[in-house]
Amino acid sequence: MGWLNKILKGSSHKNSGGQYHGKSKDDSLWNEPSSSLDVQSESENEDIDHAIALSLSEEEKKKGKAIDNESYTEEDEQLARAVQESLNVDSPPHYNGQIYQPPQFLFPSRICAGCKNEIGHGRYLSCMGALWHPDCFRCHACNQPISDYEFSMYGDFPYHKSCYRELYYPKCDVCKQYIPTNRSGLVEYRAHPFWLQKYCPSHELDGTPRCCSCERMEPRDAKYVTLDDGRKLCLECLNSAIMDNEECQPLYLDIQEFYEGLNMKVEQQIPLLLVERQALNEAREGEKNGHHHVPETRGLCLSEEQTVSTILRRPIIGPGNRIFDMVTGPYRLIRQCDVTAILVLYGLPRLLTGSILAHEMMHAWLRLNGYRGLSLQVEEGICQVLAHMWLESEIISGTGSNIASSSSSSNPNKKGPRSKFERKLGEFFKHQIESDSSPAYGDGFRDGNHAVLRYGLRSTLDHIRITQTFPY
Repeated sequence: MGWLNKILKGSSHKNSGGQYHGKSKDDSLWNEPSSSLDVQSESENEDIDHAIALSLSEEEKKKGKAIDNESYTEEDEQLARAVQESLNVDSPPHYNGQIYQPPQFLFPSRICAGCKNEIGHGRYLSCMGALWHPDCFRCHACNQPISDYEFSMYGDFPYHKSCYRELYYPKCDVCKQYIPTNRSGLVEYRAHPFWLQKYCPSHELDGTPRCCSCERMEPRDAKYVTLDDGRKLCLECLNSAIMDNEECQPLYLDIQEFYEGLNMKVEQQIPLLLVERQALNEAREGEKNGHHHVPETRGLCLSEEQTVSTILRRPIIGPGNRIFDMVTGPYRLIRQCDVTAILVLYGLPRLLTGSILAHEMMHAWLRLNGYRGLSLQVEEGICQVLAHMWLESEIISGTGSNIASSSSSSNPNKKGPRSKFERKLGEFFKHQIESDSSPAYGDGFRDGNHAVLRYGLRSTLDHIRITQTFPY
Protein backbone atom coordinates (compact mmCIF):
# COMPACT_ATOMS: atom_id res chain seq x y z
CA MET A 1 0.00 0.00 0.00
CA GLY A 2 1.49 3.26 -1.08
CA TRP A 3 1.63 6.35 1.05
CA LEU A 4 0.64 9.79 -0.18
CA ASN A 5 3.26 12.48 -0.60
CA LYS A 6 2.05 16.07 -0.38
CA ILE A 7 4.01 19.19 -1.31
CA LEU A 8 2.76 22.55 -0.19
CA LYS A 9 4.30 25.89 -1.12
CA GLY A 10 4.91 27.86 2.04
CA SER A 11 6.87 30.88 0.76
CA SER A 12 5.23 34.32 0.84
CA HIS A 13 5.30 37.13 -1.69
CA LYS A 14 4.52 40.86 -1.75
CA ASN A 15 1.85 42.12 -4.07
CA SER A 16 1.53 45.77 -5.10
CA GLY A 17 -2.00 47.10 -5.10
CA GLY A 18 -3.32 44.21 -3.03
CA GLN A 19 -3.69 41.78 -5.93
CA TYR A 20 -3.65 38.10 -5.01
CA HIS A 21 -1.61 35.55 -6.91
CA GLY A 22 -1.97 32.59 -4.52
CA LYS A 23 -3.53 29.17 -5.09
CA SER A 24 -7.00 28.11 -4.10
CA LYS A 25 -7.52 25.61 -1.27
CA ASP A 26 -7.87 22.62 -3.64
CA ASP A 27 -4.50 23.08 -5.33
CA SER A 28 -1.66 20.69 -4.54
CA LEU A 29 0.79 23.57 -4.37
CA TRP A 30 -0.15 25.75 -1.43
CA ASN A 31 0.82 29.41 -1.17
CA GLU A 32 0.97 31.57 1.89
CA PRO A 33 0.82 34.87 -0.02
CA SER A 34 1.69 38.12 1.74
CA SER A 35 0.06 41.09 0.08
CA SER A 36 1.01 44.65 0.98
CA LEU A 37 -1.29 47.48 1.97
CA ASP A 38 -1.37 50.70 -0.08
CA VAL A 39 -2.32 53.58 2.26
CA GLN A 40 -3.36 56.96 0.79
CA SER A 41 -4.09 60.23 2.69
CA GLU A 42 -5.84 63.63 2.32
CA SER A 43 -2.68 65.54 1.32
CA GLU A 44 -2.51 63.48 -1.85
CA ASN A 45 -6.14 64.36 -2.62
CA GLU A 46 -5.38 68.12 -2.23
CA ASP A 47 -2.58 67.86 -4.78
CA ILE A 48 -4.97 66.21 -7.22
CA ASP A 49 -7.59 69.01 -6.72
CA HIS A 50 -4.94 71.67 -7.29
CA ALA A 51 -3.80 70.07 -10.53
CA ILE A 52 -7.39 69.79 -11.77
CA ALA A 53 -8.07 73.49 -11.10
CA LEU A 54 -4.95 74.53 -13.01
CA SER A 55 -6.02 72.38 -15.90
CA LEU A 56 -9.44 74.04 -15.95
CA SER A 57 -7.80 77.51 -15.96
CA GLU A 58 -5.64 76.62 -18.92
CA GLU A 59 -8.65 75.27 -20.81
CA GLU A 60 -10.63 78.46 -20.34
CA LYS A 61 -7.71 80.64 -21.42
CA LYS A 62 -7.35 78.68 -24.66
CA LYS A 63 -11.09 79.01 -25.36
CA GLY A 64 -10.89 82.77 -24.84
CA LYS A 65 -8.07 83.08 -27.35
CA ALA A 66 -9.95 81.11 -29.95
CA ILE A 67 -12.98 83.43 -29.69
CA ASP A 68 -11.09 86.73 -29.61
CA ASN A 69 -7.36 86.58 -30.08
CA GLU A 70 -6.82 90.24 -29.16
CA SER A 71 -8.51 90.58 -25.74
CA TYR A 72 -10.38 88.74 -22.99
CA THR A 73 -14.08 89.35 -22.61
CA GLU A 74 -15.43 90.40 -19.27
CA GLU A 75 -17.06 86.97 -18.92
CA ASP A 76 -13.72 85.17 -19.34
CA GLU A 77 -12.07 87.40 -16.74
CA GLN A 78 -14.76 86.50 -14.24
CA LEU A 79 -14.20 82.78 -14.89
CA ALA A 80 -10.41 83.10 -14.49
CA ARG A 81 -10.82 84.98 -11.21
CA ALA A 82 -13.22 82.31 -9.93
CA VAL A 83 -10.81 79.50 -10.73
CA GLN A 84 -7.88 81.39 -9.18
CA GLU A 85 -9.84 82.10 -6.01
CA SER A 86 -10.72 78.38 -5.72
CA LEU A 87 -7.02 77.58 -5.33
CA ASN A 88 -6.59 79.94 -2.37
CA VAL A 89 -9.80 79.66 -0.35
CA ASP A 90 -11.85 76.83 1.05
CA SER A 91 -15.15 78.05 -0.43
CA PRO A 92 -16.18 76.60 -3.80
CA PRO A 93 -15.52 78.72 -6.93
CA HIS A 94 -18.32 80.84 -8.41
CA TYR A 95 -19.08 81.40 -12.05
CA ASN A 96 -21.66 84.03 -13.21
CA GLY A 97 -22.90 84.26 -9.63
CA GLN A 98 -23.38 80.46 -9.27
CA ILE A 99 -21.25 77.77 -7.63
CA TYR A 100 -18.98 76.25 -10.25
CA GLN A 101 -19.55 72.50 -10.60
CA PRO A 102 -16.66 70.68 -12.29
CA PRO A 103 -17.46 67.66 -14.45
CA GLN A 104 -18.33 64.65 -12.23
CA PHE A 105 -16.01 62.23 -13.99
CA LEU A 106 -13.03 64.16 -12.66
CA PHE A 107 -14.02 63.40 -9.02
CA PRO A 108 -15.02 59.70 -8.80
CA SER A 109 -16.52 58.62 -5.49
CA ARG A 110 -14.53 56.10 -3.39
CA ILE A 111 -16.68 53.31 -1.87
CA CYS A 112 -15.35 51.03 0.90
CA ALA A 113 -15.47 47.34 -0.09
CA GLY A 114 -16.24 46.46 3.52
CA CYS A 115 -19.06 48.71 4.74
CA LYS A 116 -20.10 49.88 1.23
CA ASN A 117 -20.08 53.53 2.40
CA GLU A 118 -18.18 56.43 0.82
CA ILE A 119 -14.64 56.78 2.09
CA GLY A 120 -14.44 60.58 1.82
CA HIS A 121 -11.18 62.48 2.36
CA GLY A 122 -9.74 60.36 5.22
CA ARG A 123 -7.13 57.62 5.15
CA TYR A 124 -7.93 54.47 3.25
CA LEU A 125 -6.33 51.18 2.20
CA SER A 126 -5.94 49.95 -1.35
CA CYS A 127 -5.64 46.17 -1.52
CA MET A 128 -7.27 43.11 -3.12
CA GLY A 129 -8.29 45.36 -6.03
CA ALA A 130 -10.55 47.51 -3.85
CA LEU A 131 -10.53 50.41 -1.37
CA TRP A 132 -11.21 50.04 2.35
CA HIS A 133 -11.61 52.06 5.50
CA PRO A 134 -8.69 50.97 7.71
CA ASP A 135 -11.15 49.64 10.29
CA CYS A 136 -13.13 47.70 7.66
CA PHE A 137 -10.24 45.60 6.34
CA ARG A 138 -10.44 42.71 8.83
CA CYS A 139 -9.06 39.20 9.33
CA HIS A 140 -11.54 36.49 8.31
CA ALA A 141 -10.55 34.41 11.35
CA CYS A 142 -10.42 36.79 14.35
CA ASN A 143 -12.43 39.66 12.82
CA GLN A 144 -9.85 42.20 13.98
CA PRO A 145 -8.51 44.96 11.67
CA ILE A 146 -5.38 44.06 9.71
CA SER A 147 -2.86 46.80 10.36
CA ASP A 148 0.28 44.85 9.49
CA TYR A 149 2.10 45.70 6.28
CA GLU A 150 1.71 42.09 5.06
CA PHE A 151 -1.27 39.76 5.27
CA SER A 152 -2.17 36.26 4.02
CA MET A 153 -4.96 35.07 1.76
CA TYR A 154 -7.05 31.88 1.69
CA GLY A 155 -9.61 31.76 -1.07
CA ASP A 156 -10.98 35.30 -1.30
CA PHE A 157 -10.46 36.18 2.37
CA PRO A 158 -7.62 38.07 4.09
CA TYR A 159 -5.99 36.84 7.30
CA HIS A 160 -3.40 38.00 9.78
CA LYS A 161 -0.29 35.93 9.07
CA SER A 162 -0.47 34.48 12.58
CA CYS A 163 -4.15 33.50 12.19
CA TYR A 164 -3.48 31.98 8.80
CA ARG A 165 -0.65 29.85 10.15
CA GLU A 166 -2.73 28.60 13.05
CA LEU A 167 -5.64 27.62 10.80
CA TYR A 168 -4.05 26.31 7.61
CA TYR A 169 -0.38 25.56 8.13
CA PRO A 170 -0.12 21.75 8.34
CA LYS A 171 0.93 20.18 11.62
CA CYS A 172 2.54 16.76 12.01
CA ASP A 173 0.23 14.20 13.63
CA VAL A 174 3.25 12.48 15.14
CA CYS A 175 5.39 15.24 16.70
CA LYS A 176 2.53 17.82 16.81
CA GLN A 177 4.83 20.51 15.36
CA TYR A 178 4.38 22.59 12.20
CA ILE A 179 5.75 20.57 9.29
CA PRO A 180 8.98 22.34 8.21
CA THR A 181 9.75 23.45 4.69
CA ASN A 182 12.37 21.64 2.63
CA ARG A 183 15.33 23.25 0.87
CA SER A 184 13.08 24.50 -1.91
CA GLY A 185 10.83 26.31 0.53
CA LEU A 186 8.02 23.77 0.09
CA VAL A 187 6.06 22.16 2.91
CA GLU A 188 6.37 18.44 2.22
CA TYR A 189 4.65 15.74 4.27
CA ARG A 190 3.55 12.11 4.10
CA ALA A 191 -0.04 10.92 4.54
CA HIS A 192 -1.47 7.46 5.08
CA PRO A 193 -3.80 6.65 2.14
CA PHE A 194 -6.65 5.48 4.42
CA TRP A 195 -6.27 7.20 7.78
CA LEU A 196 -4.81 10.39 6.19
CA GLN A 197 -2.44 10.75 9.14
CA LYS A 198 0.00 13.54 8.20
CA TYR A 199 3.61 13.42 9.37
CA CYS A 200 7.06 14.81 8.66
CA PRO A 201 9.10 12.75 6.16
CA SER A 202 11.87 12.49 8.77
CA HIS A 203 9.72 10.16 10.90
CA GLU A 204 10.13 7.43 8.30
CA LEU A 205 13.86 7.44 9.08
CA ASP A 206 13.99 8.18 12.82
CA GLY A 207 12.60 4.85 14.02
CA THR A 208 9.08 6.03 14.78
CA PRO A 209 7.10 2.78 15.11
CA ARG A 210 3.86 1.85 13.33
CA CYS A 211 1.00 -0.18 14.73
CA CYS A 212 1.25 -3.71 13.31
CA SER A 213 -2.52 -3.73 12.82
CA CYS A 214 -3.77 -0.34 11.60
CA GLU A 215 -0.34 0.90 10.32
CA ARG A 216 -0.67 4.33 11.96
CA MET A 217 2.52 5.93 13.28
CA GLU A 218 2.96 6.28 17.03
CA PRO A 219 2.32 9.90 18.15
CA ARG A 220 4.72 11.45 20.65
CA ASP A 221 1.92 11.93 23.15
CA ALA A 222 0.86 8.24 23.07
CA LYS A 223 2.64 5.01 23.92
CA TYR A 224 2.11 1.86 21.87
CA VAL A 225 2.24 -1.56 23.47
CA THR A 226 5.35 -3.59 22.61
CA LEU A 227 4.67 -7.28 22.01
CA ASP A 228 7.32 -9.84 22.85
CA ASP A 229 8.30 -10.28 19.18
CA GLY A 230 8.94 -6.54 18.78
CA ARG A 231 5.67 -5.64 17.09
CA LYS A 232 3.93 -2.45 18.20
CA LEU A 233 0.19 -2.28 18.88
CA CYS A 234 -1.75 0.95 19.38
CA LEU A 235 -4.08 1.13 22.37
CA GLU A 236 -7.19 1.26 20.18
CA CYS A 237 -6.25 -1.94 18.36
CA LEU A 238 -5.21 -3.50 21.68
CA ASN A 239 -8.74 -2.96 22.98
CA SER A 240 -10.10 -5.77 20.75
CA ALA A 241 -6.90 -7.81 20.37
CA ILE A 242 -7.07 -11.59 20.75
CA MET A 243 -4.16 -12.84 22.81
CA ASP A 244 -4.52 -16.59 23.48
CA ASN A 245 -6.19 -19.80 22.28
CA GLU A 246 -9.10 -19.55 24.70
CA GLU A 247 -10.07 -16.07 23.46
CA CYS A 248 -9.81 -17.21 19.84
CA GLN A 249 -12.13 -20.22 20.08
CA PRO A 250 -15.45 -18.24 20.11
CA LEU A 251 -14.28 -16.35 17.02
CA TYR A 252 -13.44 -19.68 15.39
CA LEU A 253 -17.04 -20.81 16.00
CA ASP A 254 -18.28 -17.58 14.37
CA ILE A 255 -16.23 -18.29 11.25
CA GLN A 256 -17.53 -21.89 11.10
CA GLU A 257 -21.11 -20.61 11.33
CA PHE A 258 -20.36 -18.12 8.57
CA TYR A 259 -19.23 -20.96 6.28
CA GLU A 260 -22.26 -23.05 7.20
CA GLY A 261 -24.48 -20.12 6.20
CA LEU A 262 -22.85 -20.27 2.74
CA ASN A 263 -23.52 -24.06 2.53
CA MET A 264 -19.78 -24.65 2.83
CA LYS A 265 -19.59 -26.43 6.16
CA VAL A 266 -16.19 -27.83 7.12
CA GLU A 267 -16.98 -31.27 8.53
CA GLN A 268 -13.55 -32.09 9.92
CA GLN A 269 -12.45 -30.76 13.29
CA ILE A 270 -9.37 -28.69 12.49
CA PRO A 271 -7.29 -27.38 15.41
CA LEU A 272 -6.92 -23.59 15.59
CA LEU A 273 -3.78 -22.34 17.32
CA LEU A 274 -2.80 -18.77 18.20
CA VAL A 275 0.98 -18.47 17.94
CA GLU A 276 3.88 -16.03 18.15
CA ARG A 277 5.60 -14.79 15.02
CA GLN A 278 8.64 -17.00 15.50
CA ALA A 279 6.47 -20.13 15.81
CA LEU A 280 4.54 -19.09 12.70
CA ASN A 281 7.74 -18.68 10.68
CA GLU A 282 9.08 -22.03 11.89
CA ALA A 283 5.81 -23.75 10.95
CA ARG A 284 5.97 -22.19 7.50
CA GLU A 285 9.45 -23.58 6.99
CA GLY A 286 8.18 -27.05 7.93
CA GLU A 287 5.27 -26.85 5.52
CA LYS A 288 5.92 -28.16 2.01
CA ASN A 289 2.90 -26.59 0.34
CA GLY A 290 1.85 -23.94 2.87
CA HIS A 291 -0.11 -20.82 2.09
CA HIS A 292 0.48 -17.68 4.11
CA HIS A 293 -0.94 -14.20 4.39
CA VAL A 294 0.91 -11.16 3.05
CA PRO A 295 2.63 -8.68 3.42
CA GLU A 296 3.96 -10.71 6.36
CA THR A 297 2.95 -14.18 7.47
CA ARG A 298 -0.08 -13.80 9.72
CA GLY A 299 -1.81 -17.12 9.08
CA LEU A 300 -1.11 -20.66 7.85
CA CYS A 301 -3.18 -23.64 6.79
CA LEU A 302 -0.99 -26.67 7.58
CA SER A 303 -1.12 -30.15 6.08
CA GLU A 304 2.05 -31.65 7.58
CA GLU A 305 2.61 -33.28 10.95
CA GLN A 306 4.79 -31.15 13.22
CA THR A 307 4.99 -29.70 16.72
CA VAL A 308 3.93 -26.08 17.16
CA SER A 309 4.42 -23.76 20.12
CA THR A 310 1.06 -22.13 20.94
CA ILE A 311 -0.04 -19.47 23.45
CA LEU A 312 -1.84 -20.96 26.43
CA ARG A 313 -2.43 -17.87 28.58
CA ARG A 314 -2.97 -14.21 27.77
CA PRO A 315 0.13 -12.12 28.59
CA ILE A 316 0.11 -9.20 30.99
CA ILE A 317 0.86 -5.60 30.01
CA GLY A 318 3.50 -4.31 32.40
CA PRO A 319 5.52 -1.13 32.98
CA GLY A 320 6.45 0.75 29.82
CA ASN A 321 3.51 -0.88 27.99
CA ARG A 322 5.50 -4.06 27.45
CA ILE A 323 4.12 -7.60 27.32
CA PHE A 324 5.35 -10.15 29.84
CA ASP A 325 4.31 -13.35 31.66
CA MET A 326 3.20 -15.10 28.46
CA VAL A 327 2.70 -18.84 28.84
CA THR A 328 3.31 -21.06 25.78
CA GLY A 329 3.33 -24.78 25.27
CA PRO A 330 3.98 -27.39 22.53
CA TYR A 331 1.13 -28.80 20.45
CA ARG A 332 1.69 -31.94 18.40
CA LEU A 333 -0.12 -31.92 15.05
CA ILE A 334 -1.33 -35.33 13.84
CA ARG A 335 -2.44 -35.81 10.25
CA GLN A 336 -5.98 -37.10 10.21
CA CYS A 337 -7.02 -35.42 6.96
CA ASP A 338 -5.53 -33.11 4.35
CA VAL A 339 -5.41 -30.27 6.93
CA THR A 340 -3.61 -30.64 10.25
CA ALA A 341 -4.15 -27.17 11.76
CA ILE A 342 -4.78 -23.49 11.15
CA LEU A 343 -2.32 -21.07 12.74
CA VAL A 344 -2.99 -17.35 13.30
CA LEU A 345 -0.63 -14.70 14.68
CA TYR A 346 -1.59 -13.54 18.17
CA GLY A 347 -2.08 -9.94 19.30
CA LEU A 348 -4.22 -8.71 16.40
CA PRO A 349 -7.68 -7.09 16.67
CA ARG A 350 -10.69 -9.34 16.44
CA LEU A 351 -11.70 -8.22 12.94
CA LEU A 352 -8.21 -8.71 11.53
CA THR A 353 -7.86 -12.07 13.28
CA GLY A 354 -11.26 -13.09 11.89
CA SER A 355 -10.42 -12.07 8.32
CA ILE A 356 -7.17 -14.06 8.46
CA LEU A 357 -9.02 -17.03 9.90
CA ALA A 358 -11.71 -16.81 7.18
CA HIS A 359 -8.94 -16.74 4.55
CA GLU A 360 -7.16 -19.79 5.96
CA MET A 361 -10.45 -21.63 6.45
CA MET A 362 -11.08 -21.29 2.71
CA HIS A 363 -7.71 -22.91 2.03
CA ALA A 364 -8.83 -25.79 4.25
CA TRP A 365 -12.24 -26.05 2.53
CA LEU A 366 -10.63 -26.20 -0.92
CA ARG A 367 -8.23 -28.97 0.10
CA LEU A 368 -10.91 -31.00 1.87
CA ASN A 369 -13.24 -30.72 -1.14
CA GLY A 370 -10.82 -31.88 -3.80
CA TYR A 371 -9.74 -28.59 -5.41
CA ARG A 372 -6.29 -29.52 -6.67
CA GLY A 373 -3.67 -27.86 -8.83
CA LEU A 374 -5.03 -24.33 -8.54
CA SER A 375 -2.77 -21.49 -9.50
CA LEU A 376 -1.61 -19.18 -6.72
CA GLN A 377 -3.70 -16.32 -8.11
CA VAL A 378 -6.91 -18.35 -8.23
CA GLU A 379 -6.53 -19.98 -4.81
CA GLU A 380 -5.34 -16.89 -2.93
CA GLY A 381 -7.86 -14.77 -4.81
CA ILE A 382 -10.91 -16.82 -3.80
CA CYS A 383 -9.61 -17.02 -0.21
CA GLN A 384 -9.39 -13.23 -0.12
CA VAL A 385 -12.94 -13.04 -1.45
CA LEU A 386 -14.18 -15.06 1.55
CA ALA A 387 -12.18 -12.92 3.98
CA HIS A 388 -13.68 -9.79 2.41
CA MET A 389 -17.20 -11.25 2.58
CA TRP A 390 -16.80 -12.04 6.28
CA LEU A 391 -15.54 -8.53 7.06
CA GLU A 392 -18.46 -7.05 5.16
CA SER A 393 -20.95 -9.17 7.09
CA GLU A 394 -19.40 -8.13 10.41
CA ILE A 395 -19.47 -4.43 9.55
CA ILE A 396 -23.08 -4.61 8.35
CA SER A 397 -24.24 -6.53 11.40
CA GLY A 398 -22.67 -3.93 13.71
CA THR A 399 -22.24 -6.43 16.51
CA GLY A 400 -19.56 -8.98 17.31
CA SER A 401 -20.53 -12.10 19.17
CA ASN A 402 -17.24 -12.22 21.02
CA ILE A 403 -15.36 -8.97 21.19
CA ALA A 404 -12.07 -9.36 23.01
CA SER A 405 -10.91 -6.38 25.01
CA SER A 406 -7.85 -5.20 26.90
CA SER A 407 -6.52 -6.91 29.99
CA SER A 408 -8.39 -4.42 32.17
CA SER A 409 -11.77 -5.77 30.97
CA SER A 410 -13.48 -8.27 33.20
CA ASN A 411 -15.32 -10.01 30.37
CA PRO A 412 -13.26 -10.24 27.18
CA ASN A 413 -15.96 -12.25 25.34
CA LYS A 414 -18.88 -9.85 25.85
CA LYS A 415 -21.45 -9.12 23.14
CA GLY A 416 -22.35 -5.58 22.21
CA PRO A 417 -22.36 -2.93 19.51
CA ARG A 418 -19.11 -2.35 17.70
CA SER A 419 -17.25 0.84 18.59
CA LYS A 420 -16.83 3.61 16.04
CA PHE A 421 -13.10 2.88 15.79
CA GLU A 422 -13.65 -0.86 15.32
CA ARG A 423 -16.07 -0.19 12.45
CA LYS A 424 -13.49 2.12 10.92
CA LEU A 425 -10.85 -0.57 11.45
CA GLY A 426 -13.04 -3.09 9.62
CA GLU A 427 -13.30 -0.68 6.68
CA PHE A 428 -9.51 -0.36 6.72
CA PHE A 429 -9.01 -4.14 6.52
CA LYS A 430 -11.47 -4.27 3.61
CA HIS A 431 -9.54 -1.43 1.97
CA GLN A 432 -6.30 -3.39 2.38
CA ILE A 433 -7.78 -6.36 0.53
CA GLU A 434 -9.31 -4.22 -2.21
CA SER A 435 -6.18 -2.12 -2.84
CA ASP A 436 -3.59 -4.91 -2.61
CA SER A 437 -1.23 -4.51 -5.57
CA SER A 438 0.23 -8.04 -5.59
CA PRO A 439 -0.68 -10.34 -8.51
CA ALA A 440 -1.82 -13.25 -6.35
CA TYR A 441 -3.68 -11.53 -3.52
CA GLY A 442 -4.66 -8.25 -5.19
CA ASP A 443 -5.39 -9.21 -8.80
CA GLY A 444 -6.64 -12.59 -7.64
CA PHE A 445 -9.16 -10.97 -5.29
CA ARG A 446 -10.41 -8.55 -7.94
CA ASP A 447 -10.87 -11.31 -10.51
CA GLY A 448 -12.57 -13.59 -7.98
CA ASN A 449 -14.79 -10.85 -6.56
CA HIS A 450 -15.90 -9.85 -10.06
CA ALA A 451 -16.83 -13.46 -10.80
CA VAL A 452 -18.74 -13.91 -7.52
CA LEU A 453 -20.68 -10.68 -7.97
CA ARG A 454 -21.62 -11.66 -11.52
CA TYR A 455 -22.28 -15.40 -11.23
CA GLY A 456 -22.60 -16.06 -7.49
CA LEU A 457 -20.25 -17.91 -5.14
CA ARG A 458 -21.49 -21.45 -5.85
CA SER A 459 -21.31 -21.11 -9.65
CA THR A 460 -17.85 -19.57 -9.38
CA LEU A 461 -16.61 -22.47 -7.22
CA ASP A 462 -18.08 -25.02 -9.64
CA HIS A 463 -16.32 -23.29 -12.53
CA ILE A 464 -13.03 -23.31 -10.60
CA ARG A 465 -13.37 -27.04 -9.90
CA ILE A 466 -13.80 -27.82 -13.62
CA THR A 467 -11.49 -25.29 -15.26
CA GLN A 468 -9.20 -24.19 -12.40
CA THR A 469 -9.87 -20.58 -13.47
CA PHE A 470 -12.34 -17.82 -12.66
CA PRO A 471 -15.34 -17.42 -14.98
CA TYR A 472 -15.36 -14.24 -17.05
